Amino acid sequence: MTSDLTDDQAAAHRAREAFTQRYDAAPEGVWAAPGRVNVIGEHTDYNDGYVLPVALPHTTRAAVGRRTDGRLALASLQGAGEVVELAVDELAPGRPGGWAGYPAGVVHGLRDRLAGGISVLVDTDVPVGAGLSSSAALTCSVALALHDLVAPELSRTDLVDLARRSENDFVGAPTGILDQSASLLCTAGHALFLDTRELRTEQVPLDLTASGLELLVVDTGTSHTHADGGYGDRRRECEQAAARLGVPALRDVADVSGLAALEHDDVLLRRARHIVTENARVLQVVGILRDADDPRAIGPVLTEGHVSLRDDFQISTVELDACVDAALESGAHGARMVGGGFGGSVVVLVDRDRAGAVAEAVRDRFAREGYAEPRTFDVVPSPGARRLA
Repeated sequence: MTSDLTDDQAAAHRAREAFTQRYDAAPEGVWAAPGRVNVIGEHTDYNDGYVLPVALPHTTRAAVGRRTDGRLALASLQGAGEVVELAVDELAPGRPGGWAGYPAGVVHGLRDRLAGGISVLVDTDVPVGAGLSSSAALTCSVALALHDLVAPELSRTDLVDLARRSENDFVGAPTGILDQSASLLCTAGHALFLDTRELRTEQVPLDLTASGLELLVVDTGTSHTHADGGYGDRRRECEQAAARLGVPALRDVADVSGLAALEHDDVLLRRARHIVTENARVLQVVGILRDADDPRAIGPVLTEGHVSLRDDFQISTVELDACVDAALESGAHGARMVGGGFGGSVVVLVDRDRAGAVAEAVRDRFAREGYAEPRTFDVVPSPGARRLA
């Protein structure tokens, strides 16, 4: 391998070589799918609402090859070196468990096309447990591989549903379609405006570089998982609020004046208020970006979103709050937590020439508070899932 390979080529080479070494055969190809960071629109997807993610430059790569013995084999370069292996016809929700359940769920969804079996090796640089959709990157990389190998008639939207069902039905993680849609549908230089009810999409230009801006992600190092109870609790509370209001989903509540029927249930009122105001924030941000206004104007809207997630949805943590406060105090235009909550990352909109100072201010705050040192990196809106080799 020469030093002039692109990042994608180098990643594909690494995955191909590892697959060949692990399975004693070359893969049929290597596919990549990115993680995502949500500019705005948190927990609105499973409420039939609006979201605005961008794809990360960080991806999960899947090297994949078909077999003839009817078995599924799964390995990860981030694992301990073991291969998870079982017959395709033995796949069932919870079998296999752990990380292997995510790609296994995708295979299970197309098991009638894969009677001969399949081998998968994954490699990733998407931070796990950071609220950046590492699980969706995993399922979507495998979904795109299987599309190319055995199901070419499936659309990208079909693959979104296949990957979502892997998480919802096979693994038991109650996600909406935000993560999978971002991983499969985002394009470089754009944010993806998605109406999760109508499944309408719009690529909204987001050229931060031209405006002298940077989207900084701070991984607080506090991990979370969608299969844990907090995320599921919030989803159930939103469903209860919609039922109490007599609407199909909280998307159908036009504004907070429509929440009067919840005034005697503080918990459901808070949950519903976040969803209603968050949908409005997505539309506000999209309007600013469509009109080619200065993207700095979206900063206060991002911060409003964090306050809502902290106070109404109640899914922030002391580390996430400290990160947001430190970023704003050091000159960021806006900051908010991202992802399912109860840990993970913060996204910060900042002038490029201030990004280093903001990152340092966050590290100093964490050191003073006795928190683990956070990891920071900048995000360029990147392409969605693609074949590398």
